[in-house]
Amino acid sequence: MYLHGTSRVNEKGHLEIGGVDTVDLVEQYGTPLYVYDVALIRKRAREFKNTFEELGIKAQVAYASKAFSSIAIVQLAHEEGLSLDVVSGGELYTALKAGFPPNKIHFHGNNKSVEEITMALEAKIGCIVVDNFHEIDLLKELTKQLSQKVDILLRVTPGVEAHTHDYITTGQEDSKFGFDLHNGQIENAIELVLHDPHIHLLGIHCHIGSQIFETKGFVLATEKIFRKIAEWKERYSFTPNVLNLGGGFGIRYTKDDDPLPMKVYVEKMVEVVKEHSQQLNIDLPEIWIEPGRSLVGDAGTTLYTIGSQKNVPDIRKYLAIDGGMSDNIRPALYQAKYEAVLANRLNDKPNETVSIAGKCCESGDMLIWDLPLPEAKTGDILAVFCTGAYGYSMANNYNRICRPAVVFVENGEAKLVIRRESYEDLVHLDLPLHTEMLASAK
Repeated sequence: MYLHGTSRVNEKGHLEIGGVDTVDLVEQYGTPLYVYDVALIRKRAREFKNTFEELGIKAQVAYASKAFSSIAIVQLAHEEGLSLDVVSGGELYTALKAGFPPNKIHFHGNNKSVEEITMALEAKIGCIVVDNFHEIDLLKELTKQLSQKVDILLRVTPGVEAHTHDYITTGQEDSKFGFDLHNGQIENAIELVLHDPHIHLLGIHCHIGSQIFETKGFVLATEKIFRKIAEWKERYSFTPNVLNLGGGFGIRYTKDDDPLPMKVYVEKMVEVVKEHSQQLNIDLPEIWIEPGRSLVGDAGTTLYTIGSQKNVPDIRKYLAIDGGMSDNIRPALYQAKYEAVLANRLNDKPNETVSIAGKCCESGDMLIWDLPLPEAKTGDILAVFCTGAYGYSMANNYNRICRPAVVFVENGEAKLVIRRESYEDLVHLDLPLHTEMLASAK
């Protein structure tokens, strides 16, 4: 059993996170329940920031809020001195509502709308990461209308593919994101923005994938970018003030995962950027990174209550939980794998192998296959580890299931940061076909 962060087995044999007994959390808040280990998030944020500071490098560490966006997590990111990445008007609105400093917000996305760009410009956010020629046209028009200047990064696809699942790999040439680094697209983009009176080209951005367990991909991508920087220096007298090398730093979901310490990624990035900057005799660009999963992924644990069981003799035993693909769609979408324990019986030894089924009306709603557990009973609490990234952010109301609550735990205290949806929440946007037929539901 691998316990993350502050998680431990307490004197009752229960799983404890942040000094709080998970059994008590379930009694107070119900299940399914997302629980975040705030101390672990803080530790990760400081590891990234401190490494840059120790190396004497000017940098920004931006939390990629698509991993988990809420007012509370945005405020926590601000407490830790992070910048913030957003990828939609909704994430931007959340950040502004949370009181996050607009000048530390970076706006990503491959199809930003006029409304979203206008919202970003009016809020005077720090940077827009430009993804395509359509967006350049929109920015030119909108900044001129508003008589406003904006800092941008141009996103490139460097032709480096990280060794991850195809659906979460974004840095290779065949990608919906960014300007290709090798077919002239990026040069065309530079020429369009370099001397625009309202657009300031701050630098270059790339992101090569997710769940990356080595540094080679970052090195290769950086080398390719610097070969282009050498050309741009001669052709345009342009060198980037900022080089954003993205995120994708891997975490441990299961025993098969072997991620590097987070500081190792930073140290290697700094090493290669320094080396190539010196070779070109240019000022060292400010280095930006975008950790998302690596900040919150293994800080999150989802608690479920075990319900029904089905035993198929000589084949499989199923345990059904009160959640599933409605609160964690990653197993169905990515074939993601997780580890789990009985949170109320941590001292009991596993004596059978079971598969964890969700409650959605889909045969593909399977959370974990072939999980070693003690013989479980209805009412036992299943704790699934490392659900802090892309759990709540991808949660949905399939089968009209209510989205779970979210709790932050730290120093023996629990704080509800997102309340559980109610049935009334589920229908609050619905409009009736026949008003006279509406009933009062309880």
